[in-house]
Amino acid sequence: MDKSAECGIDVAVRELVAVLRANGRCAAERRFANTPAGHKEVKRWLTRSAARVRVCLESTGLYGLDVALYLQADSRLEVMVANPRSVKDFARALLRRSKSDPLDAWVLAEYAGRMPFRPWQPPGSAALAVTALARRIHALTEAATREKNRLHALSVTATSLKILVTELKRSVQWIERSQARLTRQAHKIIAGDVQLARRFQLLLSLPGVAETSALQLLGELARRPDVIALAYHVDYWDRLGWPDRFSLPAATLRQRAYSHSLALSGIYTPQMVVDGKRDRVGRDADRRSPDGWEDQAER
Repeated sequence: MDKSAECGIDVAVRELVAVLRANGRCAAERRFANTPAGHKEVKRWLTRSAARVRVCLESTGLYGLDVALYLQADSRLEVMVANPRSVKDFARALLRRSKSDPLDAWVLAEYAGRMPFRPWQPPGSAALAVTALARRIHALTEAATREKNRLHALSVTATSLKILVTELKRSVQWIERSQARLTRQAHKIIAGDVQLARRFQLLLSLPGVAETSALQLLGELARRPDVIALAYHVDYWDRLGWPDRFSLPAATLRQRAYSHSLALSGIYTPQMVVDGKRDRVGRDADRRSPDGWEDQAER
């Protein structure tokens, strides 16, 4: 048994492809079912291969969450959940541009062995619940917008069937009731967790971030305890009739400096700046790839 090794795991809906790297070279490849039984097999294989194994997975949403949590709970294993953008750039540097599951797993194993290893900090149960609820609420919001657009299209012509109009109205009402139920549950969970409640109130203190946006942002930040969110309250809203007790002239100067360094056409709020290198509208959170908005900057 080797003293230490690295393992890259490519995650798919039904399958895990694992490549083991020992002594600077890839030594073995295995495939496992992405099920609780398959996760146990992965752990047995890894713990028999070396006394200490560093495991690297890409951040792929829910498909890899259970296996990451399961492996991270074993003290003999260290888990890193890598940013897909960073892994893609690393593969390009290795001149590996084609894609396949075994090749992706090999790249992840090499990434674990060559790049600085950042141990994953798993989110708590409350944070995971808020994330799931916030994403579902966001999906329902998009569904409601689509249904309302269809309803508006039907309302402009007298030829529309009444039954279609009625059904669309019922659909919108059902979505809105579901949103209300899920929002109440999210607030209940947040109120029961001191850290989440504090973060939620801080997000609400930001000009331009209302309750819905704050919940969506909290849902994404809650599952990333390794991301530190800092708020700088600009002061130009004070003279426009929106006083902010946290505002500072220095924050406005900082934002103007970012506008210059990032070659932006102007300043706006709420603005998110990641590692001083990228910016985007602060109320927007990409549900399909949560690591794409708070972790855009190249590490």
